[in-house]
Amino acid sequence: MKNLVRLSAGLFFLSVLICASIYLPALTAVPAPEGLKEALYYEKLEGKAVQCGLCPRKCVLAEGRRGFCGVRKNRDGVLYSLVYAKPVAVHIDPIEKKPLFHFLPGTTAFSIATAGCNLRCKFCQNWEISQRLPEELRYVYAEPEEVIAQIEASGCPTIAYTYTEPTIFYEYMLETAKAARRKGIKNIMHSAGYINEEPLRQLAKYLDAANIDLKGFSDDYYARMSEGTLEPVLRTLKILREEGVHLEITNLVISGYNDDPEIIGKMCLWIKENLGADTPLHFSRAFPVHKLTSINPTPVETLNKARQIALDRGLKYVYIGNLGGNPAENTYCPRCNGIVVKRVGYTILSNDLTGGKCKFCGESIAGIWR
Repeated sequence: MKNLVRLSAGLFFLSVLICASIYLPALTAVPAPEGLKEALYYEKLEGKAVQCGLCPRKCVLAEGRRGFCGVRKNRDGVLYSLVYAKPVAVHIDPIEKKPLFHFLPGTTAFSIATAGCNLRCKFCQNWEISQRLPEELRYVYAEPEEVIAQIEASGCPTIAYTYTEPTIFYEYMLETAKAARRKGIKNIMHSAGYINEEPLRQLAKYLDAANIDLKGFSDDYYARMSEGTLEPVLRTLKILREEGVHLEITNLVISGYNDDPEIIGKMCLWIKENLGADTPLHFSRAFPVHKLTSINPTPVETLNKARQIALDRGLKYVYIGNLGGNPAENTYCPRCNGIVVKRVGYTILSNDLTGGKCKFCGESIAGIWR
């Protein structure tokens, strides 16, 4: 393994968010040689043009041009990934931060991201890396096998592809996920779900869990706030369910933008009818950030109302995030209403599940608990 040196600047960071003392070898801060990786899922066109088939944008690129994501480039009629093996962020996080509440609670996830995104969310919390080009950020160079070696040294049971949009570093994620599967390490993804069906189904073979951002429930909202469309995200959710990937959903509630009770109700009914009533839904509190600095933090009453709408529509597990200490961080048994997993922030205070069942009444609680 290469001798790796820690970045002094804040563009690369390694933070260990666990109480136990675990040694993690430092990762490289020195920019590696450019090193390109031919992209998957593209078509060669006339005149050395190419068409990317990874996401719904299906960018047609003349020679020398990049896709909307900024990290896939046509060079001499071949489409390359510019971010393969070049993470700009590496952390160890609680699994609850993803957020995944029904997947190995209380464990940690070795989390990585590269530069880039195929959406333009005005409310992006990680815009400093998601909305930047690869050459604008320092990165480490870590092939999938190196990442897996670091995970094994850390003792984390899971790797998370997260922070930016992991589908745009698809080749890196896929190869790392394959290597992780061979070593018995779980793969999870936090994504906006803006990806085409064929690459998603291929990736899903190696995914154990995913949290998908369902940012709103209309094309108008997606167009205005993210420069995307809704339908591909709904398709992604259905495919992940079909492929047997453990699925949770996050909806960032922004006052005056996507907090209409009628629309929230329609979204919750769609989730119940298409994905199942046991799909965990996280309503997350929004704060002023990036290009949406004029908003106020989402009122607590708005979040509580959204949660009640979801429960009234028949969803069993509904949470409120970005609001520490709220009782809606807990997992409640849908039969007896007992608290089966008690949380404060990302900390598990108690776990009263026995074999995936409520200790108090024996009801099965959907999720992967071991």
